[in-house]
Parts: sequence; C-alpha cells; structure tokens
Amino acid sequence: MSQTLINVRIDEDVKKSMEEICKELGITMSAAFNIFARKMSREKRIPFDVSIDPFYSESNINTLNKSIKQLEEGKIIKKTLEELKEMENE
Repeated sequence: MSQTLINVRIDEDVKKSMEEICKELGITMSAAFNIFARKMSREKRIPFDVSIDPFYSESNINTLNKSIKQLEEGKIIKKTLEELKEMENE
C-alpha cells in the first residue's frame, strides 16, 4: 500500500499532550491518526460523539465570572440546592 503525506495544523498544547499520550500507548502520532482515519473510513462517520460541553455555555461562564468577582471582593457566596438547580435551567 502506497503512503501519502498530509499536513495538519493543530494547537501546540494539544500536540504536546497527544505526543505524551501516544508515547504512553507505545504508538506514534502518525499511527494514532492512521487508526482514526481507518476507523472513520470503515464506519463512514466520526468515531466518537462530537458535542458542545455545557460547562462552557455563555450563561455558565457569566455565572462563574460573577461568582469569581464576588469571591475577589470578599463576599460570601451561599446558594441553596434549590437555587443551584434553578441556575442549571437558565
């Protein structure tokens, strides 16, 4: 089977992390990408779920920033379980 070269741009920190994981697994990054490509070709889909992590929603980030500001100002943050559940639905 002939080989071909592809170039991929990736965040430097992600690359370093991937290199470390591949090293622990005893494979190269090239082998990892080949595993991904073969599985994708065989299944005709991305072989894992792709979704947006709700932790990073705009509402949650705003709430976290507000809490951080209150903490930095020395205010005590108290929330009941009911209040936390209500925040979850925002």
